[in-house]
Amino acid sequence: MPTPPIKALAFDVFGTVVDWRSGIARDAASVLARLGRTDIDPHRFADGWRKRYQPALEEVRSEQRPFVILDTLHREALEDLLRHHAIDPATLDEGTLVDLTHAWHRLDPWPDSVEGLTRLKTRFPIVTLSNGNIALMLDMARRAGLPWDAILGAEVSRVYKPLPESYLATARMLGNEPAELCLVAAHHSDLAAARAAGLQTAYVDRPLEYGGRRAPDADAAQDWDFTVDTLTQLAVELSS
Repeated sequence: MPTPPIKALAFDVFGTVVDWRSGIARDAASVLARLGRTDIDPHRFADGWRKRYQPALEEVRSEQRPFVILDTLHREALEDLLRHHAIDPATLDEGTLVDLTHAWHRLDPWPDSVEGLTRLKTRFPIVTLSNGNIALMLDMARRAGLPWDAILGAEVSRVYKPLPESYLATARMLGNEPAELCLVAAHHSDLAAARAAGLQTAYVDRPLEYGGRRAPDADAAQDWDFTVDTLTQLAVELSS
């Protein structure tokens, strides 16, 4: 069967569209400095927070706990990370904890993201397919100028990636068949799950996502439908 034309693009966001590591390190550095903990590297702090991401999601995916939004999981992971560094979260005021949790709302886009999304939007509906909750995605989009047509993903489907229903639900919400929806992501594991659910796939290389270190899912690479270095390059390829 020939591949059907793409009718919409769905985007992973953390790492694909925005640089989570630098943004989290920036906000963490300010808090750690106020606490006098200059011994903690802010980028390593960001890595530690992100390391707790998948285990937290898995508790929901495996139905060990009911669905909760990512802001809740980020707050719990932050408190665990602070305790790991011998900082009692109870010694911090609530405003500081909320503000640092919301660092995930204030991430900067990669240099090509806004232009690339804007160009892609002239041809396709562009939506989020992220594990981030709606308020988080909305705050991020308004701050960074990300021109989404719709904010979809986990809070809408009540399913966290990479469970198949997360991809299939997004296609249904757009009125598309799975093969008419293309996931754009910087993560091979995300793309592999989307492909298994029937979606088309576009890989965007983000070599600095982990500070130049090898991505943890590098071994999951496949021959994706599209492979590009920037979202502007993807706009060119999809316009031909």
